[in-house]
Amino acid sequence: MSVRQISVFLENRSGRLSEVARILGDEGINIRALSLADTSDFGILRLIVNEPDKAYQILKDANFVINKTRVLAAEVEDRPGGLARLLGIFESADVNVEYMYAVVEKATENAVMIIRVEDIEGATSLLRRAGIRLLGEKEVYSL
Repeated sequence: MSVRQISVFLENRSGRLSEVARILGDEGINIRALSLADTSDFGILRLIVNEPDKAYQILKDANFVINKTRVLAAEVEDRPGGLARLLGIFESADVNVEYMYAVVEKATENAVMIIRVEDIEGATSLLRRAGIRLLGEKEVYSL
């Protein structure tokens, strides 16, 4: 069970991030989670939105360099050690987490983390066996 993420490559200059937010907002697309990593020359904006296909096409039509990626959305106990438990499951199975970030809103009393790993199917199976609840696209996009 995975979720579609959009990655937008942005020149590291004033107004570029605002432009993406404005374009999506004007089209009624709601950002559910985001991560921004930058270097001196460019940034990578990773987005979970309520309408990923529409957002992808709109941003592509606006000449942004864009990519789609599959990621996991896993519930994490919202208490001290909750994230450590999740990461320990990956560590014990020698699964490398490429990156992760949090969802804006909780699905339940737990937090939700977006996680990118190389083997989505293997990580899905691993987390399910450990009793970690994974959210599907419909649930994440409607948060």
